[in-house]
Amino acid sequence: MLGAIAGDIIGSVHEGTLIKRKDFPLFVPQSCFTDDTVLTVAVASAILHGRDYGLSIREWGRRYPNAGYGLWFLDWLLRDEAPPYNSFGNGSAMRASSVGWAFSELDAVLSEARRTAEVSHNHPEGVKGAQAVAGAVYVARASGSKAAIRDFLEDAFGYDCSSSIEDLRAESEFDVTCQGTVPAGAVAFLTANDFEDAIRNAISLGGDADTLACIAGALAEAFYGSVPFSIQREVMFRLDAPLLSEVRSFARRYSVPLEVLSEPGSE
Repeated sequence: MLGAIAGDIIGSVHEGTLIKRKDFPLFVPQSCFTDDTVLTVAVASAILHGRDYGLSIREWGRRYPNAGYGLWFLDWLLRDEAPPYNSFGNGSAMRASSVGWAFSELDAVLSEARRTAEVSHNHPEGVKGAQAVAGAVYVARASGSKAAIRDFLEDAFGYDCSSSIEDLRAESEFDVTCQGTVPAGAVAFLTANDFEDAIRNAISLGGDADTLACIAGALAEAFYGSVPFSIQREVMFRLDAPLLSEVRSFARRYSVPLEVLSEPGSE
């Protein structure tokens, strides 16, 4: 799931800028984690400790109340008894990537991804977005084939992943729906040459850049096998102690490739 977190952090300074180009510095002093990272860790933490997804998401979300949540989600987050609110926002998709690492069969991945979404995003498109990201991560790990990933997203979910990155870049606007974000993030990965290129593709689409890059980064990490070490170091430097600890624990438990495993100050 470090690929998702990397995409979020790199994209954090480009959200809403409609940057529409790829020649930008990956990290700047202002690069930071946002709600995409917090909620990705929240889902991973629930899996790691066998906890209810809603409780874990609320607990982690409340630790970082200014991470950049949407208003409807923030209302749900801060009210203990708030029911799911029929959302098809991309928040369900951006947080689901760890499911694709933690479960060993596709049916289990899809079932668990549904559970991660339904606590808040119980609209069919919200559920579909979470299942698509988690399932594509699993397929990437299991098949090592971009064609298999594309076929999975198109056949199982009806997402059109046939567009070129150039066409998407020309047409894209700020879109926070699953149906607008998931296929675009997937195309950013599918048309990339390597992990970094997937992130650059996603951010160059403009709009909700951190979430597009979060999704593209999640798929790229699973497909290419890891996040490049230089990016890992920059990402881990920008996480605080609780987030770092949970990322490392999840990586150890589920054999997620992570070279930067030592605690801060131990190198």
